[in-house]
Amino acid sequence: MPAETILLVEDNPVNQKLLMVVLQPHGYRLLTAGDGEEAVNIALRELPNLILMDLQLPKMNGFAATQILKSQSETAQIPVVALTAHPVPEEWLHAKETGFSAYITKPINTRSFPCQIRRILDGDLQE
Repeated sequence: MPAETILLVEDNPVNQKLLMVVLQPHGYRLLTAGDGEEAVNIALRELPNLILMDLQLPKMNGFAATQILKSQSETAQIPVVALTAHPVPEEWLHAKETGFSAYITKPINTRSFPCQIRRILDGDLQE
């Protein structure tokens, strides 16, 4: 069985590296994008199993990128998880309305994060 593919969309190189270091030992195929436009292009080409999407991105923010992905038949069913350092209730409401499946705040808990991701991939979206 091929490894599940996760697209990490994060413009901060330190955060992107942290996500890779935490998830790599779990056997995922990891793809990275540094902005929303690149994320949309990679997602349409690679069709990952999961997208971890920072909300504050250059060129196109995570909300706009997710809206595009949810409007495309090829990517509409891919779960997109919002990653944000600025958690406010209104933002999560907007994220749900946009089509995000779950919402994880940064900084991530490196011990529980792989379990959160596994649950989301397994369809348990109660984050």
